[in-house]
Amino acid sequence: MPAFDSREGHGPLSGVTVLDLSGYLAGPYGCTLLGDLGALVVKIEPPEGDNLRNYPSTLPGESRAFIGVNRNKLGIGLDLKHPEGVGVLRRMVERADVLVHNFRPSVPARLGIDHDRMLTVNPRLIYCALTGYGDTGPLKDRAGYDQVLQTMTGICVEQGKPGDPEIVYGSAVDFYSASLLAFAVSSALFERGRTGRGQYVSVSLLRSALTMQATRLVWVDGEGRDVERDMRSGGITGIHPTRQGSLYISANTPHFWKALCELTGLPELARDPRFDTVRKRAEHTDLLVLRLRAVLQARTAVEWETHFGERVPCAAVRPVEDMFDHPQVAAEGILADFEHPGVGHYRGMAHPVRFGDGPAPAPFAAPQLGQHSREILAGLGLLGREIERLRGARAVI
Repeated sequence: MPAFDSREGHGPLSGVTVLDLSGYLAGPYGCTLLGDLGALVVKIEPPEGDNLRNYPSTLPGESRAFIGVNRNKLGIGLDLKHPEGVGVLRRMVERADVLVHNFRPSVPARLGIDHDRMLTVNPRLIYCALTGYGDTGPLKDRAGYDQVLQTMTGICVEQGKPGDPEIVYGSAVDFYSASLLAFAVSSALFERGRTGRGQYVSVSLLRSALTMQATRLVWVDGEGRDVERDMRSGGITGIHPTRQGSLYISANTPHFWKALCELTGLPELARDPRFDTVRKRAEHTDLLVLRLRAVLQARTAVEWETHFGERVPCAAVRPVEDMFDHPQVAAEGILADFEHPGVGHYRGMAHPVRFGDGPAPAPFAAPQLGQHSREILAGLGLLGREIERLRGARAVI
């Protein structure tokens, strides 16, 4: 296992040390993405651990969600309500490049770890605060969660049917926030390379939920509240039943529309001027879907997928379990094998992006609570007796 201030392997962020004080999903996964790029990430948990560890899971004694979003991290437990716990953090900040937390805006100052104080410890520090609603405004100290922000920002209304809003499951806002966090921190590190100075970076679930709706967030003067904002192209684009299984088809360009008509034995639709644009096809959705679905009953979803090949964008509906052995996933090397002290061997996500310059950093499993505390403290120069004293005082777990 790498020491506190090093990370074996390559990657554009090799040599960068990230302190991850965040919990749940968005902050931790943003730090994981930095770890995927070669940064050394130290997950700092409270004595009771990240609450994501407590989420329901079929894994005995471990949370599948926690393991999935906290790869490539060393783990230490610190009580930041204990003065000596804060003292250890300050020593870590002296040698770190990035600190990430997802406390509500009023909390860091109360703990003594706000940006101004951490800046005096390390002027080169990139200090990233992930919040629910931002640093200012009437909602700034409310707790923010993925589905709360979905509901607030209109995602659930657009996802559902009129009068019947629906949640988008899968933590879409959290994962998008994680990507924005990694993007923002990487950009701040790039700027620091030019100026030599650290800076404060703010990411929020509110900003993320609105950013991912940029196609809808256009309101021209004079338009009413009921203006159509839905980007669904209509027509035949969507999921359709087949003889066995379901198939998603996207044929919005003239080229793909013509190919779909030819390969389903409906060439006359491609020649019909009523259907020669995406908008026109959307206006005749009922008619086109009826014709198409009648034809799709002739084959299974997988057979249609093979039949369409590269000529029509499509995919048979599959469970995520199929991705573990999918030949395309294997060819891209997206997943990897891990060894975890609690669950043993498993396969999981490892490489969200790929760079051509050398091998990616070797991935390793999410830490158990306090798994690397002794190693990290020793890397800070603390001796065995002092480490035992801090652990005995419960300042360190």
